[in-house]
Amino acid sequence: YSFDRVGESLERRLHLVPSFRRRLVTVPLQLHHPVWIEDPDFDLHAHLHRAVLPAPGGHQELDDVMSEIVSTPLDRSRPLWELWVVEGLAGGHVAFVAKIHHCLADGVKAAELLATVLDDRPDAPEPETQRWHPEPMPSRRRLLVDALVDLVREIGRLPNLLVRTFRGLRAAGKARKERAVSPPLPFNTPKLSFNTALTPHRRFVTTTLSLSDVKAVKSALGCTVNDVVLELCAGSLRLHLAERGELPDRALLAGVPTSTRQAAPSRDRSGAGNQVSNLFTTLPVQLADPGTRLELIHETTKGAKEQLNLLGADMLADWSEITPPRPFAALVGLYSHFGLARRHRPPINLVVSNVPGPAEPLYISGARLLALYSMGPILENIGLNVTVWSYLDTLNFGIVACDDTLPGALADRLPDALAELQKVVAARA
Repeated sequence: YSFDRVGESLERRLHLVPSFRRRLVTVPLQLHHPVWIEDPDFDLHAHLHRAVLPAPGGHQELDDVMSEIVSTPLDRSRPLWELWVVEGLAGGHVAFVAKIHHCLADGVKAAELLATVLDDRPDAPEPETQRWHPEPMPSRRRLLVDALVDLVREIGRLPNLLVRTFRGLRAAGKARKERAVSPPLPFNTPKLSFNTALTPHRRFVTTTLSLSDVKAVKSALGCTVNDVVLELCAGSLRLHLAERGELPDRALLAGVPTSTRQAAPSRDRSGAGNQVSNLFTTLPVQLADPGTRLELIHETTKGAKEQLNLLGADMLADWSEITPPRPFAALVGLYSHFGLARRHRPPINLVVSNVPGPAEPLYISGARLLALYSMGPILENIGLNVTVWSYLDTLNFGIVACDDTLPGALADRLPDALAELQKVVAARA
């Protein structure tokens, strides 16, 4: 291993990830959304950084460094990603911390990028370096004309979008009434200590569970891996909230990102990598029995998927395309500036994302990838994100919040939540 070799290897692979050379350019007068352009001033060294862990170079020290890395915003004048090479881990190991804006890659896109940049065997040949010639920078006039054309096109789609939205809401509302179990409605949620205005600080903690153990619970109790992940979050949150004296008497509402790539394969906006919608499901932390919680999560999530299909998985993305960016950005800025998140209930309490990762080992420059963790974004009033990736036979949790103690407390209780489910399996066997 050498830091220089990492840079050389990444440079040879950049042509495989063209979005890494693209940056956002604001449309004049903000008439429409920013557009992706190839950065004529792209410099790999501006994105590649180096850090060294303090002794003893363990998991705690790595989590501390990653927390510092994600607390610093990305430079919007450059392509929205960084790669940090973290040295000094115990055993001579090295960590790669890839920091990628969510508009560049959602979970599924990130998995694709991972498969592109890494190798499936240790002796894989390095790709040949390819010369890169950036596209000409569009003029201000060109940006303005394209924005106006696109805006007119989007406005032309508005009547159809309104009809689809009305029909989808009506169908979803009818289905909700017919189901015995439905998730809480947005904004009808308990307000917890992490449902407040954000601070610039981020605390990131990781932990790992056995994927085989989770699959055994899934098979024994007739649900999905995602259901078990949601119950693990509910179980660990219940333990933590009860200890803090903050346990609510009703369920939490979790947002679960869902890929829309099959539903809308053509929505690749010049390199944009985020094609995602959200379904909303329950985390019934008020219930003491983990088996009952899991059954409720399973039924509720199944109904939430049906409602999302009735609404249209790409409806959220369609509305975001047609929303004028300037007034929307101004409203978001005012909302954040005045700390309005403190004054009302959150739309949802937290985000839980579960991404199927590689089932076979991956390598970079001959070195084997030992573990894989991911972190998702947090939002005003939704100050907790749990992102889960599988890799080989592990299920890897990345927990992020502004609160210094919350992620670690939840990570510590995840094994206890799994043990509770294993007791349910044993009792029903």
